Amino acid sequence: MKTKFKKISDTRVEITVTLEKSDLKEAEEKALAKLAKEVRVEGFRKGKAPADVAKKFIPENDLNAEAIDIAIRTSVIPAFREHEKMPLVMPNVNVTKYVPGEMAEYTATAEIIPEVKLGDYKNLKVKKEKANVTETQIKEILDNLANSFAEKKAIKRAAKLTDEVVIDFVGKKDGEAFKGGTAKDYKLVLGSKTFIPGFEDGIVGHEPGDKFDLKLTFPKDYGVKDLAGKKVVFETLLKQINEVKKPEFDDKFAQKVSPEFKTLKDLKADIKKNLEMQDEHRLNEKFKDDLIAKLIEVSKIPAPDILIEDQMKIIRDDMTRNAMSRGVASLEEFVKLSGETMENWEKEAKKVAETRVKASMALQNLSLKEKITVSDDEVAAKIAELKEVYKKSPEAIKSLKDPNVKMDIKNRMIIEKTLDYLVKVNS
Repeated sequence: MKTKFKKISDTRVEITVTLEKSDLKEAEEKALAKLAKEVRVEGFRKGKAPADVAKKFIPENDLNAEAIDIAIRTSVIPAFREHEKMPLVMPNVNVTKYVPGEMAEYTATAEIIPEVKLGDYKNLKVKKEKANVTETQIKEILDNLANSFAEKKAIKRAAKLTDEVVIDFVGKKDGEAFKGGTAKDYKLVLGSKTFIPGFEDGIVGHEPGDKFDLKLTFPKDYGVKDLAGKKVVFETLLKQINEVKKPEFDDKFAQKVSPEFKTLKDLKADIKKNLEMQDEHRLNEKFKDDLIAKLIEVSKIPAPDILIEDQMKIIRDDMTRNAMSRGVASLEEFVKLSGETMENWEKEAKKVAETRVKASMALQNLSLKEKITVSDDEVAAKIAELKEVYKKSPEAIKSLKDPNVKMDIKNRMIIEKTLDYLVKVNS
């Protein structure tokens, strides 16, 4: 493949691509294989005739059109990368010459990512935090395990901390029930700090069958702004009290958790190891985020409006799905329920979108600068891995055959490898 670069403006370029015989061969073979599956040949089931036999029944124009289309789709982005340019959207392509099996020529015009001036990405001076597992964390896991093995017995007495209670409640503000404040047959361990301050302590001392009001005030920093700092009343019915008897933390308890543990010491060591692995993963991800944030800070990275709007759409779609999964009909209603205005939400979402765009552009530019790429074998291995993950979804498996999807996978792999490089040079 040969390319010729022409700058039309600071943000628009034209690349002339010439494909030779060797470049066209694979595209033409793929085109034949694809169309052969769709043609009927006497004596064969549909799509089962050998490619060389099926070729005789495929219109030449159809075969040529499919071949040049595949050739363009697989070469156009590499052509831009060759000149260290990346199009913002798929380029506008015009085929100027095509001699099947011999050569092809086309021009690709596109708006490109503006020039990015990276700062000193090898010396970002970002420190990675060290994993630190405390005895308190280990104790919390042990307590959770103990809860799962605890014996519960319904009793007739006043409730106390550590009891599990079964309650009905209706939360009201200004005499009206508020969303998310009502439940029936809710199981709550007193002292677990699951509810707002005062709720669990207010149940202590009551007996099964008691009806009572809990007059409380939501914390000022509560996540739902309509409730933050507001006075409310929870009309409560205590239906049952279960006395909870947890097992002792000893070797027998460890063996009950799993036969692989002989002693409590073994169990605690395993808990500590898992917590350290989780913490290490969390800190690795945080380190990457901190590196990207610092790279953006020390670099000059324009954020094109078209890319910001693309990210805004993704954010809106994600939030809408999140709202619907919680039974809220729209993003607007979801934002309102949180006590926020759409204007403020859009403003904050735009900041997130701009940061995402700058991060993507910084890593793409760095991949070009350091000539970071992935091989066809690596892409094939990744696709094989995804096929295994989505083996129960025929539609997902089918999508993995789409050249555009494969290109997207390759680009993501390049970004991941570039981020790994950034971590390496700053560790």
